[in-house]
Amino acid sequence: MSDPQPTAEQRGEQILSVFDTAFGELLAADPAAFRVKFRKMASSAFAFYRGTACLFYGDLEREQHGGPYLDDRTGRVWIHGDLHAENFGTYMDAQGRLIFNVNDFDEAYVGPFTWDLKRFAASVALIGYTKALSDEQITDLVRIYAAAYRERIHDLATGAKSDEVPPFTLDTAQGPLLDALRDARSLTRFGLLESMTEIRDFERRFAPGGGSIELDAATRYKVLAAFDGYLETLPESSLTRPDSYRVKDVVGRRGIGIGSAGLPSYNILLEGNSDALENDVVIYLKQAQTPAVSRHITDGAVRDYFRHEGHRTVISQRALQAHADPWLGWTELDGAGQLVAEVSPYAVDLDWSDIDDWEEIAAVIADLGRATATMHSAADDESGHSDLVPFSTERAIDAAIAADEEGFGDLLVDFAHEYGARARRDHQIFVDLFRNGRIPGL
Repeated sequence: MSDPQPTAEQRGEQILSVFDTAFGELLAADPAAFRVKFRKMASSAFAFYRGTACLFYGDLEREQHGGPYLDDRTGRVWIHGDLHAENFGTYMDAQGRLIFNVNDFDEAYVGPFTWDLKRFAASVALIGYTKALSDEQITDLVRIYAAAYRERIHDLATGAKSDEVPPFTLDTAQGPLLDALRDARSLTRFGLLESMTEIRDFERRFAPGGGSIELDAATRYKVLAAFDGYLETLPESSLTRPDSYRVKDVVGRRGIGIGSAGLPSYNILLEGNSDALENDVVIYLKQAQTPAVSRHITDGAVRDYFRHEGHRTVISQRALQAHADPWLGWTELDGAGQLVAEVSPYAVDLDWSDIDDWEEIAAVIADLGRATATMHSAADDESGHSDLVPFSTERAIDAAIAADEEGFGDLLVDFAHEYGARARRDHQIFVDLFRNGRIPGL
């Protein structure tokens, strides 16, 4: 990243240009949602960084063509696409186990494995800065992450048995990861249903309010037709009880969260695995977005592989997550690809707010390095992706790092400090653009 720094005015223009490409259509359709999104992004440099993967990849493409550790294999593996320190948490896998690992695969794609690692490393620098850690401490954390990633990749590449590199579960996790799993275990499907639904005329229905939007007959019909298409994308193992897929109710939802502003979505209430009302299931159907990284990957074979963004999100998640959500599938609505998955009662995100002790921070960062390596090597053969990435990801990455062990940590440390500083400057530029009314469409 040796190019001369642009002035604040020049960088502001770059930011506005990237925003127009990434958000323009959605912003024009729902400016109110983007005002909420941008206010969240204005709250801190880390929140800004979370919401600007589009800017991050534009910078990478401008300044880093190729790069160390990348070849014709390691440059096109399944990547998360938005790997930062807050995109980790719990989920219930298809085997009924509570797992702590990477979550939120909306930006997943095929690309250079180092892009995931750099995005994470810069997020460590930003979190470290907010916790008033010194540059030396941030350096140590990034090296800990790099070393843990490298060790786990090597173990997986050299054929370590699965019981030697187990996932993070209630039996194997420690510290804040175990706390998150225990929190998830204390949650219940009944509690989720109580927060979203009510019993009317002896049947469960969505409760009014709380952000839900009643649908007109035409929209409801379209959503139900899309639901029928979704059922065809589920693995046979999910179709155990036909009544599980009886629709009880449908409502619309406003796109929420930093990453979902302006995206239409719907909640669907299903019968579940028995006639009992406490076993009902809520799934969501939302318009999938174009992943930021895809604008900077020129490989036509990757781009043409996916039918639409909903298909891309699901295939990517199945590739990166062993035993993915059995409700995970895709469909189309109004010509746009849709992602469908369960509104899980067992999802708890890693909470950094109380992780302040140095030893604890270091231990968590090491675990996240191991989780990243596990994700990169998951390559679930049942995901239907093996013809797109037809090789062992972990072996390719292991061989690439082995060629320059010493430089691997240095690469991530240098990037973390440089891009962390840039993100802090960009955040201030963005806040000034936003508060002075210079973002078009708002």
